[in-house]
Amino acid sequence: MIRILAFTLVVSVMSATMFNIVLPEIRAEFQLSLPQVSWVTSAFLLIYAIGTVIYGKLADIYKLKNLLTFGLIFFAFGSMIGLTAQAYWMVLLGRILQGVGAAVVPATAGIIPVRYFPQESRGRALGISMTGLAIGGAIGPIIATLLVSVVHWRWLFCMPLLTLLALPYYRKYLDDEHGKADNIDWLGGGLLAGTAALLLLAITNKAWVPAVGCLVLFIMFMARIRLAVNPFIRLELFCNKSYSLVLTFAFLTTGIGYSLAFLSPQLLSQVNHLAPGLVGFTLVPAAVTTAILGRKAGKLADEKGNPRLFYTASALLLTCFVLLSSFAGISPVYVAIFLIFGNVGQSFMMIALSNTISRSLPKEQTGVGMGLLATLNFIAGAVSAGVYSTTVDQGASSGWNAVNSHPNAFAYSNIYLVLAILHVMILLLYYYQFGRVERRRKTA
Repeated sequence: MIRILAFTLVVSVMSATMFNIVLPEIRAEFQLSLPQVSWVTSAFLLIYAIGTVIYGKLADIYKLKNLLTFGLIFFAFGSMIGLTAQAYWMVLLGRILQGVGAAVVPATAGIIPVRYFPQESRGRALGISMTGLAIGGAIGPIIATLLVSVVHWRWLFCMPLLTLLALPYYRKYLDDEHGKADNIDWLGGGLLAGTAALLLLAITNKAWVPAVGCLVLFIMFMARIRLAVNPFIRLELFCNKSYSLVLTFAFLTTGIGYSLAFLSPQLLSQVNHLAPGLVGFTLVPAAVTTAILGRKAGKLADEKGNPRLFYTASALLLTCFVLLSSFAGISPVYVAIFLIFGNVGQSFMMIALSNTISRSLPKEQTGVGMGLLATLNFIAGAVSAGVYSTTVDQGASSGWNAVNSHPNAFAYSNIYLVLAILHVMILLLYYYQFGRVERRRKTA
């Protein structure tokens, strides 16, 4: 079952990223501006992020197999709309419907390992899930490049149809268990969705009006969960100190780790002057290594504990950021090697934190708790992307790392150095909050 989930994740993540390659072709065909055509990607990701926490909440109430059936069929339905699109509004509608269906996948990826695997083997299950994420993120742009070299870009809409192959297995192997049949606080869910949507819009468009709207809706959401008899997210979830702390760690480390996916292609393109296709192939070794080692990371968490895996991940990420800061601008071959440390470390980090979060949640809050984690990861990526792009655009007149001797890469070098320092601070804070407790438990 977990391998079927990994396959579904591969297709889902590919669908989220592969359209970035063909945005110029869509723009030319429909005579669009850059902000208009960017909604092909933005609309999908926006709904993908919001829908994850909503599906997570629904999974606490309804049968998971039924939610997956609805989501995957809707995913395929959106694909058929896009495949037959003759106008831009149909392309956009297809992407929106895809997002509505695809959002069930990341929600499920957090729930199945928690519900169907005991704590002593949950790490392995999470490791296999992360393998799907790594493979999908790496091969999406490459497959898109290969496909559009021989067929029209609309055929990219066919990829999600592959998820229907997994549907019979989900229907067969997922049980009929469902949660307590409570009424859903749709008002609270709408306020949470609106808050997340406006926040993402404010970040991506650098606009104040959505930011103010986000703040207003967030205040209303907090008031709602305090006053409602059965709120969308119970206040006790945030009062869970362990959950809240790890959620914070996950948000910070995801934002930092997003630099590998966001900045690396820009570094290779703008500084090393690689063609887009070669940039994609440069990222493949890191993704392949991450996929191979994902299961071993889960095994390490199961046998040695989550703190051990967290420390290993931190060491790998620090190695990557220090190397990138010191040698940004050199041969892409070395950058590809450095990224292996970073991608593997980031995967290990997410396995450790997801496993820790899963153990801190009561069963009846597993769905919404893991869904909220996935949604915050999307928001962290959007926030960090805005910060990184602004910093790179401003450039740097000098390098803070004395080892780096490439002036055209100073902006990247400085960012990587700051991220290395931030990871040291996170590591120390994690040890203070969790490491000492784990050590005392083992010596007791």
